[in-house]
Amino acid sequence: MISRRKFLLGLSGAASAASLLAACQALPAASGSTGDSIVFGVSGPFTGDNAEYGTIWKKGFNLALDEINGAGGIKGRKIELNYQDSQADPKQTVPIAQKFVSDSRILAELGDFASPASMAASPIYQRAKMVQLGFTNSHPKFTLGGSYMFSTSVTQQISAAYMAQVAHEQLKTPKQAILYLDTDWGHTTQGIYVDKARKFGDQIVYAGSYLSTEKDFRSLLLKARDANPDVLILISYYNDAALIVQQARAVGIKSKIFAAGSSYSPRFLSLGGEATEGVILTAEFFPEDPRPDVQRFVQAYKKRYNETPDQFGAGAYDALKLLAWAVERGGPDRVAIQEALVKGKDIPSIMYGPFSFGPDRRIEHVKQYVITVKNGKYALYKGNA
Repeated sequence: MISRRKFLLGLSGAASAASLLAACQALPAASGSTGDSIVFGVSGPFTGDNAEYGTIWKKGFNLALDEINGAGGIKGRKIELNYQDSQADPKQTVPIAQKFVSDSRILAELGDFASPASMAASPIYQRAKMVQLGFTNSHPKFTLGGSYMFSTSVTQQISAAYMAQVAHEQLKTPKQAILYLDTDWGHTTQGIYVDKARKFGDQIVYAGSYLSTEKDFRSLLLKARDANPDVLILISYYNDAALIVQQARAVGIKSKIFAAGSSYSPRFLSLGGEATEGVILTAEFFPEDPRPDVQRFVQAYKKRYNETPDQFGAGAYDALKLLAWAVERGGPDRVAIQEALVKGKDIPSIMYGPFSFGPDRRIEHVKQYVITVKNGKYALYKGNA
C-alpha cells in the first residue's frame, strides 16, 4: 500500500514534470525543423510614406523566390516569406520582432528599411539569436547592436565621404549648397558629408533640412540659389529628390545637382522628368555592369516587371539569395545561419561580386559608381565629356 506521504510526493513530481513540459513547449525552437517550408520574416514599409520601397523589395524578393523554389528549394524545402508592415516606424518594428522570434518556423529576418526602425528591434533579435539582415541599413551603428546584426548596405560613413570626394575631385565644385532630409539618416549623412567636404577645403555656402512630408521646397531653394553654389547636394530619397530638381530648375538654379545613392531609381526619372537631365548620383548597383550574373538578373527583372531594376530591387534579391546560401551551408537553424555568414568566403552577390563579411558584419571592399542622367537614362559619369 502506498503511504499518504509518497502519494503526495508523486502528485508533486507529476505536477512539476507537467509544468516543465509545458514550459518547454512554450519556448520557441531555434531551428526550422518543423513544417515543410523554410520561413524568413520581412519587416518593412508596405504602406505609408515609404511604401514604394516595400513594393520594390517585393519585386526583388519574388524574383529570387521563384528562382530558388523553381530549382527545388533548399534541399527539397521551399522558401516562404512572412511579410509584416512596419511603415518603417520603430514603434511597429518592436512588436513585429517579438512576433517573429516567438515563431519557431522563422529562421531569420530581412529589414527594416530605415536604420532607426531596425535598431529599435535589434535587441530582440540578438536575444533570440536570430539574424537581422538590414540590407538598406546604412547607419554606422546598426551592426553594433549585436553579433546577429548584418548589413549589405554601404555605411553612411563610406557613402557620404565618397560623395564629398567625388564632388571635390571629379565635379570640382568648391562652393556647395546642401538640402537634406530631416531624419536621423539625413542628419547623420549630412554631418559626415560636411565634415569630409571641409577637410577637402570646400565651402558649404548653405545647408537646409526639410521634413519627409514637405512638397514645396521653393523657399529653401531660393536661399540655396542666392548663395551662388557650384553644386546643389541632395541627401534625399528619390521621391523627394524628383520634386526638388523640378523646383530647383523652376527657381533658376543652374548649378550642377549631385544626389545621394538613395535617390537612384527609375522612379526618380519618371517622377522628375526633364528636370533630372544632367543630375549626377552615386550608386552601389549599376544595371549595365557587364558581369554575366548581373545581366541575367537584369534581363529576368525586365522580362517580369517591364522595368530596369534599381539598387533597392537588386538589394532585396541579393538579401534573400544570401540567406538561402547560409541555410544551404549551415542548415535550417538560427545559430547556424549566423555562423555561416560570419565564416563565409566568396559569398555570391550580383551587387558586389563574391564577398565576405568583415568583423563589423558588413561587406568589405565595396565598389561604388558615379552615374548621371543622359538623354533620360542613367549612364556612367564621364566628367564634362
